[in-house]
Amino acid sequence: MATERGSPGLPALLLLPLLLLAGGSRPGSADRCSWRGSGLGREPRSRAVEQVHLRCTEGSLEWMYPARALRVLLEPNVAGAQHTTLCIKPSSDFQGASIYVERAGQLHLVVGEAEGPRPRHVSCFSAQSPQRVALFLQASPHRDISRRTASFQYELLGKQSTAGPDFKKMALAEAMCRPCDNMELLMAICSSDFVVKGSIRGVSHDSENHMSQVDVRAQKVYRQKNQIFQQEEGSGEWRGPIRTLLQCQVKKGGGDFLFTGNEHFGEAWLGCAPRLKDFMLVYQAARERGANPCEFELN
Repeated sequence: MATERGSPGLPALLLLPLLLLAGGSRPGSADRCSWRGSGLGREPRSRAVEQVHLRCTEGSLEWMYPARALRVLLEPNVAGAQHTTLCIKPSSDFQGASIYVERAGQLHLVVGEAEGPRPRHVSCFSAQSPQRVALFLQASPHRDISRRTASFQYELLGKQSTAGPDFKKMALAEAMCRPCDNMELLMAICSSDFVVKGSIRGVSHDSENHMSQVDVRAQKVYRQKNQIFQQEEGSGEWRGPIRTLLQCQVKKGGGDFLFTGNEHFGEAWLGCAPRLKDFMLVYQAARERGANPCEFELN
């Protein structure tokens, strides 16, 4: 996966005059988390840098027909925000611009348009301020900007979610390659993005990207943030993929499990996954002591 890189060739516009020329909020379709807009309709001779303000810890941006420049301010509206790492996942057809991060009055390249359309990995880098991260999108000089779209997803991550400035280490924090203790199991059902009871259909390994995928047949989906686990037409079975690190050496096992974890960029990452019978013993004992952090439907 890609990690942070320097920027020996900064865009033609220097950062200081760039900021002085910054325009207002960019017109387009936007909510507090995501933005979608176009470079068309700009004044041909305008050098003003349009600005987009996003207020969430995760979302997306889609810049169609990129022209000139776009400055994106990520300002999560969270009291006492402790987010220290920003991760970006460009779309597979990312074209027409390069992405830079602003640091101490300088621009540092994160994603270069020269890499061309291909499956994109996640780039992560530390944020100087947990309350404000500035990205700069510089449109590439193309005579024909049709069919070009610069789009990406972003996530701002806290210290508790990261173990370093790349996505592999972030995933390692979620899938710790060790059994969870009893308190971690109890907290997992309360705070995970997904909680699923099911069995393992199969496990596949991707040595190039150092990942494994667990294909799960779900008997019950207690909670999921997005529709990763879906019901198949015909069979009516609920199925879904969960990712983990290759170094965790996950193997197919029989029996029922309680799968928990978090989602990043639309993918489920494995957290605690005890055998169901073992979890039931832990939960019932905690409930009898009044030590369960949240109520959970066992049946």
